[in-house]
Order: sequence, then structure tokens, then C-alpha cells
Amino acid sequence: MISTDSLTLKILRLLRKLPAELSNTEHTSVRFLEFFKEFDKVQTVQKIFGEKTTEILNHLKVEFNGINSYMHVDRTDGHIVISKKYFQDGNKIDIYLDLIHELYHVKQFMDGKELFDKNYKYVDRPTEIEAYQYTVQEAKRIGLTEKRICQYLKTEWINDTDFKRLKNAVK
Repeated sequence: MISTDSLTLKILRLLRKLPAELSNTEHTSVRFLEFFKEFDKVQTVQKIFGEKTTEILNHLKVEFNGINSYMHVDRTDGHIVISKKYFQDGNKIDIYLDLIHELYHVKQFMDGKELFDKNYKYVDRPTEIEAYQYTVQEAKRIGLTEKRICQYLKTEWINDTDFKRLKNAVK
């Protein structure tokens, strides 16, 4: 069995292989595996897409943009959109977990699920709960503490009441 320290170092090494800087243009688009090399070898990613992991990630587009946000799946075609600023300045563990979360959403999109169902608040949306459950599972696997996982889950667009609801839903 691999220790959690070893897993964390493995993830950081994987992320270190990423290009340090993106072009200064407003938008940059690449294929997922051109930029996130070897992510198709990550067992957690393989569990999302199964034996088609490499094929799917080879065709998945990633768009880096100048918008000051994090990352999300585009509702029109299911590609991943990432803020250049977040990618360059964000915490590497958070970026890794966000990639897992968004890849889970890509799978949901491919399965025809409604990612942005307005009938639910963000923290109650079934697709969000499912993606966060998977991501929290990965966070635990790599050895993050409960406190650190809560730091990851708590975002500026979630108030304290909604945060508690999300936390309870994804345990």
C-alpha cells in the first residue's frame, strides 16, 4: 500500500509536469492530454471513464481563459474551461481536486445529465453532490485531513448554511 505522503508527492510531481506559463492571449485551447500529460494513467481518472479513458481525454478540449474564476464544464459541448490566473496561482492540490471534480462532470455531461439544473440550489444539485462525493473520496485517499477537505469545499459563493448542507451530503 502506498503511503498518503507518497500519493501526495506523486500528485505534485504529476502537476509539476504541466507547462508553467500559458500564452498571454485571452483564450488558449488545447486537448486535455496535450497539457495534462499522464492524467489518463491516474487510477481515479480511469475509474471515471473506464477503458475509454485515454480516448476520451485525447479528444477532450480544455480552454484556458482570462476570466477570474476557477474551472467548470462548458454547457454547450462539455469541454473544461479553466481560469489562467487560477491555474497559475492556485494551490496545486486544489487544482488537482478541481480537475477530478470537473472530469466527473464531463462524464455526467457525456451521460446526458443536466449539470446546471436551475430547480436546485448549487449545494443541492444532484450532479454537484455526486461529483463532490467522488472528489472528497479522492481527497481522503491522498491523505487530506477533514479540516483541509472542508477548506477545499468552502467557496466564496457558498454561505455557511449551504456549506454545512454540502459537507453533510458528501461525507
